[in-house]
Amino acid sequence: MDHFNYAGGVLCAEDVPLTRIAEEVGTPVYVYSAATLTRHFLLFREALAWTDHLVCYAVKANSNLAVLKLLGSLGAGMDVVSGGEYARARAAGVPGERIVFSGVGKTRAEMRQAIEGGIRQFNVESEPELRALSEVAVSMGATVPIAVRVNPDVDAKTHAKIATGKSENKFGIPIARARQVYAEAASLPGLQVIGIDMHIGSQLTDLEPYRQAYGKMAELTRALRADGHGILRLDLGGGLGIPYRRDNAAPPLPIEYGQVIRETLGDLGCEIEIEPGRNIVGNAGVLLAQVIYLKQGEGRDFLILDAAMNDLIRPAMYDAHHDIVPVRESAPGAAVHPVDVVGPVCETGDTFARGAQLPVLGSGDLVAFRSAGAYGAVMASEYNSRPLVPEVLVAGDRYAVIRPRPGIEEMLARDRVPEWL
Repeated sequence: MDHFNYAGGVLCAEDVPLTRIAEEVGTPVYVYSAATLTRHFLLFREALAWTDHLVCYAVKANSNLAVLKLLGSLGAGMDVVSGGEYARARAAGVPGERIVFSGVGKTRAEMRQAIEGGIRQFNVESEPELRALSEVAVSMGATVPIAVRVNPDVDAKTHAKIATGKSENKFGIPIARARQVYAEAASLPGLQVIGIDMHIGSQLTDLEPYRQAYGKMAELTRALRADGHGILRLDLGGGLGIPYRRDNAAPPLPIEYGQVIRETLGDLGCEIEIEPGRNIVGNAGVLLAQVIYLKQGEGRDFLILDAAMNDLIRPAMYDAHHDIVPVRESAPGAAVHPVDVVGPVCETGDTFARGAQLPVLGSGDLVAFRSAGAYGAVMASEYNSRPLVPEVLVAGDRYAVIRPRPGIEEMLARDRVPEWL
């Protein structure tokens, strides 16, 4: 469920017509619904109400400070994977004790940053990282809580580029070596073993891979406790999928996901952490764009938009699908025809959809890409020297620009020409 619906023949974000935002802010522009963000976060919290838990929002999905501030005010923790994301979470007012630091390539500078600013735990991904963190912690006179990320070699049955739990993926410690690595972690100064971390992938639409992975986690928890480790916390990652195609079967609900956790891990007495990102913010956002031209090609028509792959790279990078809908509601039974929806960037890959069934649209008409709140704005660039796409947050009948569109002069001012040129 989201809060983007037609009212009076116009697609609205909550109570704000998207036509108004297009007129006042311009296009392309990302538009987020505060009500949807709130609802989706609360669904995860309710799914784990049966146990001690913390829902840590995966900042990489959408790192705008306003989004983080809203979720943090609801009690969300934050899962970060860089020093920049850590700084964003802290700037949004989230305390260090609600921040989990993940990622395969943490630098010593990032470790120091998080230790100084406060951290709930580090999710350690390798033996070299384990040793580096120990050295940094000792040099600062600190003891830091850690969980080791374990790779369970479970196929998440998702896109190859977002699968993280198979043996060939770069993430985590092979589960066969976990007890050995935990023994080393317990022997190193400055580290306190408090839990296990596991994350098998993103955009999962089947709960069975979770059940397999969490079953292995339960076995490992018992084995590590038998070895003398105090396993108090289980970080289960995120990855629950969203319905990018409205005509497909809906993915599992958070309450169903929570039941799988209860059935596989509920008897261990551990605090549960989960790290949803896409499922909280994905359907809370749309990308609003305007038609530049309808171009007739050889055997096909092209709907050329002012949005491009630099604004929304998921279709080019992952062959991802987004439902594209007209902002002006079509009359019941209105004819549709196939068009290739493309952007103005000089790449054939700048194609959002092939053969999309849309009503006849022309210059100046508006369209919205649904389910664009996750991995949209955060992955945007200024390729082709196109200004970075702005972001808007709607709450009821109000909206605010939460990242403005930079001007061309502002873009040029960031470059530096050497004196000798």
